[in-house]
Amino acid sequence: MNREVNIDSPPRTIMEVYKSLPEGTLAELIDNVLYMSPSPVYKHQRVLFKIATELKSFVENINHGIVMIAPFDVYLNETSNAVQPDIVVVLNENLAILNEEGHIHGVPDLLVEVLSPGNSDHDRVRKKNLYEKFGVKEYWIVDPDTKNTSVFSLQNKIYHLHFEGVGSIQSKLLKQSFQF
Repeated sequence: MNREVNIDSPPRTIMEVYKSLPEGTLAELIDNVLYMSPSPVYKHQRVLFKIATELKSFVENINHGIVMIAPFDVYLNETSNAVQPDIVVVLNENLAILNEEGHIHGVPDLLVEVLSPGNSDHDRVRKKNLYEKFGVKEYWIVDPDTKNTSVFSLQNKIYHLHFEGVGSIQSKLLKQSFQF
């Protein structure tokens, strides 16, 4: 489905620019700065699919929440921060942030980023700091080349490294281990 945007007047804010981008554009708005990226490579997509399948099987089969994959907009706020995490998990108690006719407006419970060549600092630093600031309860970073994983859990508004592994993930939030 193509999103047709008619521009009657020039955008006044960077969020208006972001919202006017064509559907499927790989772009994120972080602290009023627009970041664009190329499409993911094979290894990225392969690992993303494996993890998403495991998460979906666990989360949705026990009716614990929903799992979404990129590209899907998550508006952490309405003025300066909209991201497209690789995987988004929203648990049942927070489903009100999901607009079934649109996007997520609010803070998901768990976000997963699979690293892409050339922009690992974007996920390891910039997005980690952003997700911590907005209070995302758990954040997973996965390297598709090595399958190294880092799981950060929010405690007292600060991320603490909860788990590091290879080809596996232990979620404190979901109280579950995953293999990929």
